[in-house]
Amino acid sequence: MTSRIFAAPMLGALFLGLIAATASANPDMHQGLTLTEPYIRAMPPRAPVAGGYLTIRNDGTAADRLIAVRSPQAGEVQIHEMTMNGAVMKMRALPDGLPIPAGGSIVLKPGGYHLMFMNVPAPFAEGQTVKATLVFEQAGEVALTFEVRAMRPAAPDQGHDTGHSGH
Repeated sequence: MTSRIFAAPMLGALFLGLIAATASANPDMHQGLTLTEPYIRAMPPRAPVAGGYLTIRNDGTAADRLIAVRSPQAGEVQIHEMTMNGAVMKMRALPDGLPIPAGGSIVLKPGGYHLMFMNVPAPFAEGQTVKATLVFEQAGEVALTFEVRAMRPAAPDQGHDTGHSGH
């Protein structure tokens, strides 16, 4: 009887420990960098590009730089910045990469910095995952899996001059 009384709390503690371990393993950490919430928006049919997003936190004492990204599920992945110039949205690749300040964070999100998955042979669908490798100047290579989330509602064209709608 006594063993049954102790078994239930012990099993509960074990279960809670497994949940806590899973939750703490969720962010990808690598040499002072923490990468969280990696996701890509689902793509419309025949769309050749998709935007990828995440947050990169640098808890180190030295700055780092995201210098490249590659994925077996895309012909090319570029690091991009989107800005507004009056009423015209402009997007440009960042060939020198994206600085990650020491003790700071960079948020890659719609309407700002993002990853552009290009020449995608089959559109990414909601519920899929996309593997990628992010290459940092100091921290090296970090393998990451992006969750494909629902497509956002289409917004009216606001002079976006690059033809990369939907991200």
